[in-house]
Amino acid sequence: MEKNYLGTLAIDLGNTNTVIAFQDEKDKDAILIEIPGITSSPGVVPSVVWFEGEGEMARIGVSALQKKNFTNSEIYFHSNFKRLIDNPIERHNKKFLTPKESGEKFFQILWQNIPKELDIKRLVLTAPIDIYKGYRQWLINLCKNLAIDEVALVDEPTAAGIGVNVPLGSKIMIIDIGGSTIDMSIIKTQGGEGKSAPIAELLKFQGRDLSDTSKQKVRCAEIISKSGSKIGGKDIDQWIVNYFLPLNQDERNLSIAEKLKCKLSSKEIKSERRYLFSLFTSENQKKEFFLSKEIFEKILNENNLLSHLHCLLKDLLNEARGNFCKLEDLNSVIFVGGGTQIPLLKKWISNEIEGIQIKSPPPIESIALGALAMTPGVKIKDILIKGLSIKLFNKREQKHFWHPIFSKGQTWPTEKPFELILQASKDGQNIFEIIIGETKKYRNFDVIFENGLPKLSEFQNEEEVIKWNKKPLKIRLKNPCKIGEDSLKLFFRIAKDSSLYIRCQGINKEELGEFNLGSIF
Repeated sequence: MEKNYLGTLAIDLGNTNTVIAFQDEKDKDAILIEIPGITSSPGVVPSVVWFEGEGEMARIGVSALQKKNFTNSEIYFHSNFKRLIDNPIERHNKKFLTPKESGEKFFQILWQNIPKELDIKRLVLTAPIDIYKGYRQWLINLCKNLAIDEVALVDEPTAAGIGVNVPLGSKIMIIDIGGSTIDMSIIKTQGGEGKSAPIAELLKFQGRDLSDTSKQKVRCAEIISKSGSKIGGKDIDQWIVNYFLPLNQDERNLSIAEKLKCKLSSKEIKSERRYLFSLFTSENQKKEFFLSKEIFEKILNENNLLSHLHCLLKDLLNEARGNFCKLEDLNSVIFVGGGTQIPLLKKWISNEIEGIQIKSPPPIESIALGALAMTPGVKIKDILIKGLSIKLFNKREQKHFWHPIFSKGQTWPTEKPFELILQASKDGQNIFEIIIGETKKYRNFDVIFENGLPKLSEFQNEEEVIKWNKKPLKIRLKNPCKIGEDSLKLFFRIAKDSSLYIRCQGINKEELGEFNLGSIF
């Protein structure tokens, strides 16, 4: 990178790998970040930490993996800590660091090593929805002292869905086969059918902590069913080694097996092609073997992987049916995680679930890229506690009425202006008076009493609109208008300083100016 880039950084902390992606605010495409000694491939950081104590140099990613076989690695080497953060169900072994401390140390070192060429305006983080609240609080504490103005949070399934353009409000199945775990879930994303679209939750904006004060409602995906197990890509690596050298757990062999697994997961590999490779024996000697796609799939079947996946899927669908969700209700199946690239597993899911679109985005970085897509221009939003209306004249009934502009509960600042066309109420009219009113902060509900007990009446009166105690704006047109004729176009917006603005335009698109009608408070 030869110049500075201003934009958003996404960090998707995973059990096995963490993904870091950056999007320049002037570029629609994201890039995966490389950090020498930390990333194993562009944007991918093994989620591991090596820490021997204060005063000693801590390592993460590739540098930490290189220390794994050293003395006292059972104390100093930390992995799989994400799933243990604020998860009281699982216990963790005695380590130098707790899972939360491991995550903090990992994050701290990663942040310190982000390339200096990246000017990070906004940081977006991801969180699993099954432990969202506790994990969210951990992230809030983690980010309090970061020298960055904006921090946003999105839930992982929603990010995955948006990353592959699943319609909002859809029910989707996500199958994630990672390095250490298999996770299956059926979720319903927010939005759709006139509902608000999912948005990133702002934890920090313009340097201010919003985690407890923001009125933004957290809109996570809804979990319908979930199943999983502690089997993953690392176990497949071990199965490959065991097939040739039973009970051998040499880390060097596992690395060799992982590379072979990735190579044999390519769609272009033919079944009959054989690969020559060497493994280290217990005597630290090298021994040569051949591995083909056919043998690889035989290893997976001998270790009952497909049977295991079938059981997990069966449990997932049974629980979904108990929550009134059938297989045909699903919009799509999203296949994520490195293990989902194995052709045998893709074939398995196609056979198990017919008639539903299966989407297989980039296996590791899809959630981080989806998180970036959710935050291209995220801004702080507040909620209107009062509705705003304009006073108009009903020609047929010969009386004035209030026409709503912005509804109570709507977010502001507004993204798009509200448009309204006014008609002349009489012949020769060339002056239009803009009168604004607001609903009460708290609505009065009609209460009736039955047998001496208060009860809300079945039908409620319309909310009362109170005219603003401000001088109405008068707009003068050059030419008089005829009664009932479209005469004036208005564009209303609420700015971030809480002012209500109106832009006026003649029906012939003549600009008549923009005016500040006053604060909405």
